[in-house]
Amino acid sequence: MVRVDSTMLPLGTPAPDFRLPDTEGKPVSLGDFQDAPALLVMFICNHCPYVKHIRAPLAVLCREFQEKGIAVVGINSNDAERYPDDSPEMMCREVVAAGYTFPYLHDETQEVAKAYRAACTPDFFLFDRQQRLVYRGQLDDSRPSNGKPVNGSDLRAAVEAVLAGRPTPVDQKPSAGCNIKWKPGNQPDYFNG
Repeated sequence: MVRVDSTMLPLGTPAPDFRLPDTEGKPVSLGDFQDAPALLVMFICNHCPYVKHIRAPLAVLCREFQEKGIAVVGINSNDAERYPDDSPEMMCREVVAAGYTFPYLHDETQEVAKAYRAACTPDFFLFDRQQRLVYRGQLDDSRPSNGKPVNGSDLRAAVEAVLAGRPTPVDQKPSAGCNIKWKPGNQPDYFNG
């Protein structure tokens, strides 16, 4: 398990466009969320120990966010050929097993991950009503081996600030996790694993 930190895309960056299939094959695009007060884009997967560590609390937190009107989407950009646990079929199972209520999308070409400069799973990007980046970084301080509880404190504080019309916290710590499993020869210039 090699730990990689997120790239910390510059705040204010417009949300990169996407149009990807969900677990039922229905296309989901950035434009589907244009009326939301905020949009949370998460790069996650099925097999990463860092994602497994936060999986159940994340499902609960995302339901809370959705009840407040926040649009939430999960994207799996891992190479499903070399990592069959991240195949679209296994993603269907994961939605049910994890209790995910948000669209879980498959980024087969990995172009969406590159557009967001996503580096690890999990990697979180929160956009405001204008779909400008206001938070990127960790869910909280918990990691698989540090004994700290998964409470979503960092991401929750950012969401609450956006909903209240306040600036998001200035101190934003990078997310950490397994690197996105790039297809051979498809690694982006920012990948140094």
